[in-house]
Amino acid sequence: MSVRAVAVNPADVKVRAYEQPTAPDAKILGWDVAGVVAAVGREVTLFTPGDEVFYAGAVDRPGANAELHAVDERLVAKKPKSLSFLEAAALPLTAITAWEILFERMRVARAPAGQDSPKTILVLAAAGGVGSILVQLARRLTPLTIIGTASRAESADFVRAMGAHHVVDHRRPLKETCGELGFPGVDYVAALTTTPENLPQIIEVLKPQGHVTFIDNPDIGVLPFKPKSLTVSLEMMFTRSLFQTDDMIEQHRLLTEVAALVDQGQVRTTLTERGGVLTATSLAAAHRRVESGTMLGKIALDGMTTREE
Repeated sequence: MSVRAVAVNPADVKVRAYEQPTAPDAKILGWDVAGVVAAVGREVTLFTPGDEVFYAGAVDRPGANAELHAVDERLVAKKPKSLSFLEAAALPLTAITAWEILFERMRVARAPAGQDSPKTILVLAAAGGVGSILVQLARRLTPLTIIGTASRAESADFVRAMGAHHVVDHRRPLKETCGELGFPGVDYVAALTTTPENLPQIIEVLKPQGHVTFIDNPDIGVLPFKPKSLTVSLEMMFTRSLFQTDDMIEQHRLLTEVAALVDQGQVRTTLTERGGVLTATSLAAAHRRVESGTMLGKIALDGMTTREE
């Protein structure tokens, strides 16, 4: 793969912090990619050289902060034709995570947009990378009423622009703010950021027999969830590639559908910041931006090959 653009995610920051390689080895990060197929293996059937693609790759293999990158075709899809490489690179990891949360962990039924449904989903940190695409997918592909959390005016406006029906301030008690909107409880919680003090609130705001999905590593026991018979699930979009599951091809399929939704104008890129051409300096700056905790959407960088074009 000839790498044309990469995006930076909290996953990059976490791997950099917790998986230090032993000298003189190096670990290459980068799990959001858009590029051009440079060559294919003998068993490849989905792509040919010259195809423009996007994907997230595998966390147990070298990442794409490089000029060339090797990836399993089952994790790759042709990029949206209507997007630049930079705009496309902002989507794969977060789109896969959001899709798997909605349709594979929570098993939300897909239905035509606008169909009435009494069910609600609360999306914590809805202005972030995963939140901003999850809100769009939920709005376009499900009948759920979507409540997003945000703390700043610009974040709230961004969440509404992504398609949330309501926005609440996550600095206030969730049960109280949702109640003020006329929702005494919610059916689903997408816990895209979790702090210890959030856990009691999540349990409180969920309806009996509700469902919460976490994407980080909350230090929780299961007993607090038992009185309401709540379902707790965890999402890691690298699971399929880590364990070479029989259904790895599903990431190719879902990204193909996301690309179609983008080209139909139903879903938009969540790119909000451009970090320049990929260098050690610009990449470090992008990591600091993600670590700030104030990002709306995603930050992406042009690939190193851009300097030669």
